[in-house]
Amino acid sequence: MSKYQEVQNRLNQILERADVGDRVSRRIDLFLTALVIVNIISITLESVPHIYAEYKTLFTWIEIISVGIFTVEYLCRVWVAPSKISGPCSFADACKARAKYMLSFSGLVDLLSILPFYLRAFFPYLDLRILRALRLLRILKLSHYNSAMEDLFEAINEERRSFYAASYLFAILFILSSTLMYFAEYRTHPTGFQSIPDSMYWALITLTTVGYGDITPITVAGKLIAVGSAILGVIVVALITGIVASSFNAQLERRNIIFEDQVRKALLDGILDHTEKADLERLRKQFGMTKRRADALIHQVQNMRAKK
Repeated sequence: MSKYQEVQNRLNQILERADVGDRVSRRIDLFLTALVIVNIISITLESVPHIYAEYKTLFTWIEIISVGIFTVEYLCRVWVAPSKISGPCSFADACKARAKYMLSFSGLVDLLSILPFYLRAFFPYLDLRILRALRLLRILKLSHYNSAMEDLFEAINEERRSFYAASYLFAILFILSSTLMYFAEYRTHPTGFQSIPDSMYWALITLTTVGYGDITPITVAGKLIAVGSAILGVIVVALITGIVASSFNAQLERRNIIFEDQVRKALLDGILDHTEKADLERLRKQFGMTKRRADALIHQVQNMRAKK
């Protein structure tokens, strides 16, 4: 491996979620996480006129420094993208890897976190409020260091058939409620339900059990439809929520089984050496398992072996 590739691989390790024992990567993760949090707080406070007027210079410097750091991070991630390819990497493969990162969810989030600053610099006539709001997308950068988004998508993907079926039922109920309410109310209601799209707003708010109450039916038929829609909405939304929650629970159980299996393999000789402990710690962090839960599983396996 050339010196160029070694530097590229090491930088990739530093930028990705830190492995156990990699203090440099861990510190970079913590620094970038803190910087994202500072940015979210700063962008939020900027929307308060008197706070922005008093601390405008501070907010400006936070933005300039943050964009500078995020820009360097983005360029570094583009540069190290080919290091994720196993085996020989040609120039064409490197270009494809970089393009793949730039078009990925993470790459687009990283780009959008700095793009508003440069758009405002080169196109000052653009609406500054919209550009400021877009900067809040920086919170998605935390996905680099937290697996919550990945866990959610993985849970939905694993139960996609059930999730699609429940979503299909919700879509049918949504269309039927909107259509029935339109025909029941459009002749008598003074403002709302003048079209099916108008009724769709009411249907969505009712089916999701939010119930703002800004648009309510006034006919007997409309009220009966509203009652039925509310009851069925609770059932379907609870069904969708239950599917995702069940998938999350199954995912957690699978991780516990995998971790427990690795503990059993590590204890075949009766002891956990330094390397085995490091491997288990790395797996624990990868699974997002608490230290207490991991220790409990290890003690459980040790006790089972002792009884045998």
